[in-house]
Amino acid sequence: MANPPRRIAQTIRLRRSSLEAYKTLHAAIWPAVLKQIKDCNIVDYSIFLDEPTMLLFAVMKYTGSDWEVDMEKMQANEEVRRWWKETDAMQETFVEGSTGSVDAKGWWRGLEELMWIE
Repeated sequence: MANPPRRIAQTIRLRRSSLEAYKTLHAAIWPAVLKQIKDCNIVDYSIFLDEPTMLLFAVMKYTGSDWEVDMEKMQANEEVRRWWKETDAMQETFVEGSTGSVDAKGWWRGLEELMWIE
């Protein structure tokens, strides 16, 4: 029997000056980025915005068996790296010392799941 999906939640702050550009970029996500996300076993992926605080909240399900290997594949994709370069410039991380999405520390801060109701 397959493992149940792993639920992942993350947060980051959006720069107010980037609000419209970020919305525009995500309204037409690059096909290679979408394909890589799916190829890395990420499904049911959403990003929410709380505009008063400019807080971005992402939630996704990981259905694969080796998160680290899949994230190495994600990071190796040149189009994904180009996407991250665009979006990282629009964001302010909560991960102390992180330099961007390619940093081993991470860029989006992971959140602890406290409750889940199916």
